[in-house]
Amino acid sequence: MNTRYGGLHVLVDDDPVWNRDPVAQAELACAGGAQVIQLRAKRAADKQAYLWAMKLREMTRAAGIRFVVNDRFDIALESGADAVHLGQEDISPEEVRELAGDAIHIGRSTHTLEEATRALFEPVDYVAFGPVFGTTSKKSPYTARGLPALEEVVRRVAPLPVVAIGGIEPGHLKELGATGVKGIAVISQVAGAADATAATRELAFAFACSGRPSS
Repeated sequence: MNTRYGGLHVLVDDDPVWNRDPVAQAELACAGGAQVIQLRAKRAADKQAYLWAMKLREMTRAAGIRFVVNDRFDIALESGADAVHLGQEDISPEEVRELAGDAIHIGRSTHTLEEATRALFEPVDYVAFGPVFGTTSKKSPYTARGLPALEEVVRRVAPLPVVAIGGIEPGHLKELGATGVKGIAVISQVAGAADATAATRELAFAFACSGRPSS
């Protein structure tokens, strides 16, 4: 399987602060050219999260877009997602590989150089690092990591692809591309946009033109 998770990752989120549910967010993001849709269901009951995942899998498969489920390995596997994205407190990548073999890819959230370096020795397919900039979209005990830290992570974990997350706005994309990251991940820039399709299109195009190394 192709293990490249480059481009724009749109995290569709079930926080009630957004005016649209994750499926509606995803429809608009797909129309705008997102390369990856990640379901982030931190509040929904299991049944609702599963139903969303099934709808998102159908939608992303039809659009030729990768689908990732945040945290919930069981829902990721049952829905046929391309990947599960694991935090530091979730089921370990080793356990996922033991249970599922190569049936699913694994993304890994990291917040420090030490966590990112450990990911090199875990059975993961890509590494997310952040928050790069300040963010209010998700609670985090970590302050903004900054571009120098991101650049060092990219260098340290190569050849694993790195996805930057946290406070990313269109004005950041040229300097993000210069770090060598393969992808960027956003929540509020799409979920909170009046025109989510246009916002997605702007981010995807700007990142594609950012001068990042090709995948």
